[in-house]
Amino acid sequence: MSATETPPAHPAKAEVRKPSARRRLVPYWLLLPGILWLLVFFALPMVYQASTSVQTGSLEQGFEVTWHVRTYWDALTEYYPQFVRSLLYAGTATLLCLLLGYPLAYLIAFRAGRWRTLVLVLVVAPFFTSFLIRTLAWKTILADGGAVVEALNALHVLDVTAWLGWTENNRVLATPMAVVCGLTYNFLPFMILPLYTSLERIDGRLHEAAGDLYATPATTFRTVTLPLSMPGVVSGTLLTFIPASGDYVNAELLGSTDTKMVGSVIQTQFLRVLDYPTAAALSFILMAVVLLVVTVYIRRSGTEDLV
Repeated sequence: MSATETPPAHPAKAEVRKPSARRRLVPYWLLLPGILWLLVFFALPMVYQASTSVQTGSLEQGFEVTWHVRTYWDALTEYYPQFVRSLLYAGTATLLCLLLGYPLAYLIAFRAGRWRTLVLVLVVAPFFTSFLIRTLAWKTILADGGAVVEALNALHVLDVTAWLGWTENNRVLATPMAVVCGLTYNFLPFMILPLYTSLERIDGRLHEAAGDLYATPATTFRTVTLPLSMPGVVSGTLLTFIPASGDYVNAELLGSTDTKMVGSVIQTQFLRVLDYPTAAALSFILMAVVLLVVTVYIRRSGTEDLV
């Protein structure tokens, strides 16, 4: 460039426009329906139930807020066996769902091939029928003298479960085992789907790299697959344990008076005894216990990424 030539003019800087106030409010307007839904159908019922739990009175005379917090202590001391039983049944069913669901989710993610869609449809197929119908079907499956019970008797499985206190008199119905079987069946899809989603995200090249480093299949699973699938494990166990701990349908239809869960007690207090304060207090105690268990579990699981 010669001395007489003038350098080219710099291009005009792009003008930075700040979004208008109306555009800044767009995300909040989009969130408004969801917030209103949570307020109307979650927050307000929670507040109402909280006020009900500190009331005294009867349905005939009416209930009045007297801040009678002793209802919580009375409910807990009277029905603590049902709380313990609910956590035990829900924990057992969650463990069984994990043991059954993880291999199936693994096969769907890595081995199903062109049959993957069909198997996924079969996993969610139980949702096509009513929860009540699915549970009632187990009364036929586990009926006395049926093929399942006869097979378990022939294999002496019922002898072991009877020693553990889960069955009695060589029968399964009206025992803890029947309730756990119902819980496991009804909530198994909630375990399989998060596990499959987590496993399906794993890059197959990581398995190839582990094989190139002479890792055995067991080592590859322990060091690669299982750690990377932990978000699915945590999500699946939460989606199984939380609803199972408050379930009452399986305990009512497959169990007996000795297998009542806290959900059954809440349902009875609300609809039969009509003791609304006790029922509300039991609901909040159950929510607090489950929230405590879930919080400790998430902290101990070592993962913050949930599917």
